[in-house]
Parts: sequence; C-alpha cells; structure tokens
Amino acid sequence: MNALLLYPEFPDTFWSFKHALKFIRKQASLPPLGLLTVASMLPGQWNRRLVDLNVSKLSRKDLEWADIAFVSAMGVQKASAQQIIARCRQAGLTIVAGGPLFTSEPECFPEVDHLVLNEAELTLPAFLEDLVNGTPETVYRSSKFPDIRTTPAPQWELLDVQQYASMAIQFSRGCPYRCDFCNVTTLFGHRIRTKSSDQIINELEGLRRRGWKDSVFFVDDNFIAHKSYLKNDLLPSLIEWQRSKKITTKFYTECSINIADDPELMDLMVGAGFNQVFIGIETPDSIALEACGKQHNTSRDMLENIKRIQRAGLEVQGGFIVGFDTDTPSIFQKQIEFIQNSGIVTAMVGLLQALPGTKLYDRMREEGRITSSSSGDNVDSTTNIIPKMDLDILRNGYREMMNHLYSPKNYYKRIKTLLEEYRPPKFKSRIRPGQLLAFARSMLVLGIIEKERLQYWKMLTWTFFKHQRSMPLAVTLAIYGHHFRKVCALHLKKEIDNPAATA
Repeated sequence: MNALLLYPEFPDTFWSFKHALKFIRKQASLPPLGLLTVASMLPGQWNRRLVDLNVSKLSRKDLEWADIAFVSAMGVQKASAQQIIARCRQAGLTIVAGGPLFTSEPECFPEVDHLVLNEAELTLPAFLEDLVNGTPETVYRSSKFPDIRTTPAPQWELLDVQQYASMAIQFSRGCPYRCDFCNVTTLFGHRIRTKSSDQIINELEGLRRRGWKDSVFFVDDNFIAHKSYLKNDLLPSLIEWQRSKKITTKFYTECSINIADDPELMDLMVGAGFNQVFIGIETPDSIALEACGKQHNTSRDMLENIKRIQRAGLEVQGGFIVGFDTDTPSIFQKQIEFIQNSGIVTAMVGLLQALPGTKLYDRMREEGRITSSSSGDNVDSTTNIIPKMDLDILRNGYREMMNHLYSPKNYYKRIKTLLEEYRPPKFKSRIRPGQLLAFARSMLVLGIIEKERLQYWKMLTWTFFKHQRSMPLAVTLAIYGHHFRKVCALHLKKEIDNPAATA
C-alpha cells in the first residue's frame, strides 16, 4: 500500500516561532515525531510519504498516489486537521487518525474511517492486523501503557531535516504529578516509562547520518522524573557520545522546578549538552497552586530556585496561567513582578483552559461552567470555562499584562536580568551559518526597521561588554521577542474585535 502520513499546519502561536523562523530561513521549529515513529511501525512492504503542512503543501499528486492516509495532530492543529480530512475524504482515501487531538476528542471526527487512539505501540498493530484480514474496526483504544523500550526509532529518512530549526526525540512518557488542568497523565499515565540509553544514542546517530548538526528537543513532559536513571546511565552516555564524536549537540527539554534541588543532576545535564529547560511555574500564588494540585511548586522559594537553575547553565523558559478560581485582580501584577524579577524571557502566559480528560474539565462540566471545546492554544487569550473572576476584569487584566510583558522595554529588561544570572556552558561550539544569518537579519529588522531598535542596540552593546559569551543567546532572545510581540498583537486584536471569543 501507499501510505501518506499527514501532519496538519500549526496556526500562528507562541510556540510556532513562525516570525522567528524567517530569520534563519526555516519552515518549522520541530518535525512530526509521532508520525515518524508510526512510519517505522508500518509493514515493511508499504511505501511511505510524509507531508508536513508546516513545511510543504499537500498536492493533488500526493492524494492520487496514496491508498491510505494517516493523520496525527495536537489540539491546536484542529482546524487544519479538519481541512486535511475533508480533502482525503474527497480523494476517496481510507483515513486513519491518532495522536492527542483525536484521543481527546474522537467524537469531533465522524469523517475518519479508523481512529487508532492512545499509544500506537498498542493500538496500531491491532488495526494493521485487522486491515490485512479485511475486518478493520472504527475505533481502537487501550487503557494500558506500553513499554517504550520496544519502540522503534523514528524513520528520519522521510524528513527533509534542513527545513526545521530543531529535531526532536523522546526519552520518557508519563508524569508522577497530578495537576488538575494537565492532560499529560490522561494520555500517558503517572508511571514513568523510559527508553534505554542505547535507543537514544541510536536515534541521535540516525539524525547525524541525515546530516543534522543543530539542536535537539527532548519532548518528554518531565525529563527528570526518573532521576537515578538519568544520573547513572543516560546523561553519562550522552557525555561520552559527545566526547567520542568530538561534537557539541545542544539539547533542551521540559522538567519540574525541583530540578533546582539537585545540583549534581543539573551539572550532568549541562555536561551532556543541555542548555535550556521549560518549567511549568503556573503562578506565584501558593493558594492557586495547592488548589490545582501543583503542590511540588509550593513550600519553596521559586524565584531563588529559578536563579539557581540559571546559574547552573540552564536557561529557564516558563509557563504561566491566570484565571484560576482563587485568582483575584491582584494576580496580574503579581505575575508581572514575578516574571520580570525571574529573568524568564520566554514566558508563556495564558488564560486557564479545561482540556477533556482532566480533573479540571470534569469539575467544570459538573458545575456547568464549560462553554466550548478548548482551542489547544495556550496563549490565544481565550478560555473555555466560566471563570470565578468577572470576565471583563479577567480579559482586561490579561491584555494589560501581556502588553506589559512583551513591550520592548520590559522584554529587553528581562534579557538583561537573565544574563546577569545565567552561566553559559563552556562548550567549544562553532559558529554556524544560520547563526550569522540570524544575527545579520536581526540587525536589519530589529536594529533598523522595528521601533524597538533603541532597546535592541542598548542590549547588544551591554551584552558585548558585560557578558560576551552570551551574545548568541541575547540575539536569539531578541528574535524570539519579535515573534512573541507579533503573536501577542494578533491574539489581543482578535479579542478586541471579538470579545465573545474569550468565553
């Protein structure tokens, strides 16, 4: 069979980095890791073709070539997924769909022939067997969680790696925590399952064979959940791999704030090539943290913890939420002060949304407070619940907070706050053509064309004399700021044009 693997387009979001990617002439920030892994699970005699709509268009020839289409998506890709499914239906293809979007909202896609949900290691083989036997069912589910030590390496050869800013691999699935707004444990459970170090090295070698020399994102929802294995096996293996290949591949990932409690772990991560972590801070308000089940962020000085992580050589990116039931109008200023003082430059701040399958969603539904399905976009200024705070106050407070955080003056101030604490790893890293291109374009766009040019040149001059080794990071963050401001302006304009969208 000819199998067409389709990845829907991301809208203009915080994490799409569409406006930043133009500086390095890339089309997308990350590849469709799930589809590449599914491709490796398909029968060996099948022909495979990947179309990532974030880097190329789905052509009529693609549809004519295919016998069957596999679609995978996250919630934020819903609109594009619906368009793809409609085109495949019109072309007469058998449509198979899976991934977080379809697992969470299968009832929204009656046009799909076969929903292969949950984790593909368990549900895809059953579908393929039934397909061969001519008895495929409509829905395949599993309440179990597979051993991912048996998961095959992604089929990198389907990918034009040069179209992407970064590559992605996965070490673990699952999270031990019980945050009521998060659907990670709904999808992957609480028990931590990991790949072996050999699997990870094999996947990295596969990327090297494809000519990949830039950064790699470990997509784990909490990379440090299995600390002992990290410290005793994976991180030493990564350090040895980097040393033996005489390379410096930069890694980044997501983790919980208790990484600050383990200096040995942070040192090993930096030694292995990690230079950036995303942490779900959510809120500086301890009452809200307790209420939403994020106790591991309480009973600690989060501001000091963040600075400790930065001093270890890991730039902290942060996720923040407003609109918890316990929030009062004072929360907006509290969030602003915390974010500015922390030096978290990449601060993803959104209104609370209730995702299907979460405890928050179930509670909101019981209370009659669900107004619509979630957009899946963390920072599009919408919420799908009726908040306890007056909606106009919440909406106006959010808009003022975002305008403050991403104004050039305050954004560049956060860059300086970060660089005062951050200790860049002492890697011998060569300057790549893409970095020079980005720097040159930033001088033109940010240093001449845009209104932020004064803040841009002041920040670069200060960095050159005070923290010269952090110049590449400073330029990168300046470019990110350009993207964030455009996304912020887009969503806040939509909110003003259509106030009902926030409720």
